[in-house]
Amino acid sequence: MRKRFIINSLNFVRNTGVHHGKILPAELERLREYLSDHAGEIAYSISGILDEKGRPVLKIIITGMITLCCQRCLSKLEHTLDVKTHLLIARTQDEYSSYDEDNSVDAILASPDMDALTLIEDEIILSLPISPRHLENECSINNITINTSEATKAVVKKHPFASLKSLKK
Repeated sequence: MRKRFIINSLNFVRNTGVHHGKILPAELERLREYLSDHAGEIAYSISGILDEKGRPVLKIIITGMITLCCQRCLSKLEHTLDVKTHLLIARTQDEYSSYDEDNSVDAILASPDMDALTLIEDEIILSLPISPRHLENECSINNITINTSEATKAVVKKHPFASLKSLKK
């Protein structure tokens, strides 16, 4: 069971709060389904700041290494996390709706009991590739060699109409 880090998002920004730590990938329940194994470590930092317009923002930095499954060869694929994001904190639903219309900003609704580690897990999942794969020359599927003449013979022997060929004469 992971430790929870609950913040009041607006107070965290007002107090210019900073929290950092390390977490194991296995501790993030929703992330586990994307992982090949639970090795690695994730370092994170959350800072409460005001942007250039004086709006409250959570600055999130996540680094680390996790292991995904290559969709080409199904072997382990090390994936480096390097996430840097700024989330505007909307005080009201109307403010959130106006931010939502602007595709250039990411926003969340202010909450007096926000689980910061859930927020970190969300950012990690959003940063994952849709179809994780090794580079062409690194994938283990390229290391498989097939003797094409033997493969062709096997196909010919198993062809269902191969015996009819002799009746044709």
